[in-house]
Amino acid sequence: MKKKALAIFMATALVLSGCGSSEAQTTSNQTKEQEDVTEDTAESEETFNEDSSEENEASSELDSLGDIEVDDNLFDVTITIPADYVSSTTQEELDAEVAEIGCKATLNDDGSATYVMTKKQHRKLMDDIATSINDSLNEMVGSGDYPNITSVTANSDFTEFTVTTKNTEPDMSESFAVMSFYMFGGLYHIFDGTTVDNIHVDYVNADSGEVISSADSADMGSN
Repeated sequence: MKKKALAIFMATALVLSGCGSSEAQTTSNQTKEQEDVTEDTAESEETFNEDSSEENEASSELDSLGDIEVDDNLFDVTITIPADYVSSTTQEELDAEVAEIGCKATLNDDGSATYVMTKKQHRKLMDDIATSINDSLNEMVGSGDYPNITSVTANSDFTEFTVTTKNTEPDMSESFAVMSFYMFGGLYHIFDGTTVDNIHVDYVNADSGEVISSADSADMGSN
């Protein structure tokens, strides 16, 4: 799930790096049987360590999203993408990519890239990001990684997520997925040029309809 969140981010960055060839393009597009109890314990510990590592990576990537700068002016929107996501693109390549539609792109001295687009292009970008996030949420339902999840929904600005599961409490994979929800919400608001104090996630039992667990991004690092 974390990888899906990062894929959306990278896809968005690639869209911006070209601003599209048209307006639409501008804003885009364990269980293994155990032979004995000892082996089971070893595998569980290994899985926990791997998931913990992914959580740390996701947290780091969530922090890095804050490096994106959005300046919402009266007539246009300016977005600056950090150098880590621009790669080795040259100014000439940026110019060629944005020439067809007039979106301006500047390669900065620090390796970052700044894009200036119209309000209309920015609205389309936000619509495309929202669509990509919702598509990813839908892909979770009944998937191999989350076989017990029956639905995942979010409010319009991705500050509240509801995960419905057959489990009576979130399993390990479902619990660690919360980091991806935080990243989805953070991604949306950073590109929108807005701030968000908290992203809330509820896990709901599919049979009882009761909330079985909750998480808040504002609590990260407070424990």
